Amino acid sequence: MDPSQREDQQFGTFITGSPTATSDEKTMGMLAHLGSIAGVVVGAGFLGWAVPLFLMLTKGKESSFVRAHAVESLNFQITTFIAMAISAVLMCAVIGFVLAPLVAIVSIIFTVIAGLKANDGELYRYPVNIRLVK
Repeated sequence: MDPSQREDQQFGTFITGSPTATSDEKTMGMLAHLGSIAGVVVGAGFLGWAVPLFLMLTKGKESSFVRAHAVESLNFQITTFIAMAISAVLMCAVIGFVLAPLVAIVSIIFTVIAGLKANDGELYRYPVNIRLVK
């Protein structure tokens, strides 16, 4: 990750103060992203935010690495929900029938990329994201 994008965050656990993410932190960071796909599938498209929010509130207190990934994933799920709502409205003008599948496919691709980056111990920022949760 580019040092200018770090936003002055401390990485690693608060207990050990290690500058690199542990294996458990990498797994939790990956689950923050890939768990949102499972939330969308299980929750009929409406629970993509549940897994990142849960990890942010539980594991985010122990690890700034997990919190950073959970917040980024949660913000992306909110952004995706807004884009899908706009697509649903635009279905009246037929353009939404093209836009909705496009948003879904791009969302899955970016989420998988983010999960792989988290598993490698890197921070990932979604290219299209409204950052509402800090």
